[in-house]
Amino acid sequence: MSASLPGNRELPASQTLLVNSAGLEHAKSLISSYKQGKIQEMTPELWNAKKIVDSTLHPGTLLWQITNQSLNVAINNANANKSTPLSTSKIAQSYFLAVGASCSVALGLNALVPRLKKVSPGTKMILGRLVPFAAVASAGALNVFLMRGEEIRKGIDVYPVLSESDKAKLAAEGKSESEVASLGKSKKAATIAVSETAISRVLNSSPIMVIPALILVRLQKKQFLIRNPRLTLPINLGLILGTSLFALPLALAAFPQRQSVDASKLEEEFWGKGGEDGKVVFNRGI
Repeated sequence: MSASLPGNRELPASQTLLVNSAGLEHAKSLISSYKQGKIQEMTPELWNAKKIVDSTLHPGTLLWQITNQSLNVAINNANANKSTPLSTSKIAQSYFLAVGASCSVALGLNALVPRLKKVSPGTKMILGRLVPFAAVASAGALNVFLMRGEEIRKGIDVYPVLSESDKAKLAAEGKSESEVASLGKSKKAATIAVSETAISRVLNSSPIMVIPALILVRLQKKQFLIRNPRLTLPINLGLILGTSLFALPLALAAFPQRQSVDASKLEEEFWGKGGEDGKVVFNRGI
């Protein structure tokens, strides 16, 4: 946690300790003063403060992780491939497993970087800034696999890709494309769908959580921010907003929602059953 506090001075490694909320805030204040150069030397009080900051899990950190992963659970469930529905008990089981595992990954990564020993101070500083990205990306991807694991176990419906003549024939019969019969359930198609969705979660968070963090590392070495540390937060928010405006739409468009593949890439039972160009299509979800 001390790596995320404002200031450019690196701190030595420390051990562990637990403390109440008031003690944590006092410790953070002392560490910030040291990193900003207001306190010049490491004192016994500062050593104790660093132990507190590096080893205390603030309740707000866990709350935000639970909130974030709960939202991911809702999104993953609502936008899954619905050909393999989950029971209420299965949804509840998947929810607790996904939130628990995802939060464990996120918090574990947050605790790892301050304990790295064979890393230079500069590298450790950059890694500390990238921890939120690694935590959110890995936890988000894990959340997808846990919430949609039933699709991989049972398979999802696949359909032949229709040619223009096929579509015209359906229209003449007064039918829509949604009325085309499924060729069956494919576990391989489900693996592709869930994997691409997990990758898209990483792509969604990558630009927003990496680019501003790396830019801010360089900006905090400039005299302007050293003299005005209170501007760090608004500048960081501005960088996040600017990155979101151009990067997020590109990330969301990485994979189509309705994905098509050669039937030969799926189970043998689908070989030769593809539609136009031998392809089948399935709903990847988002």
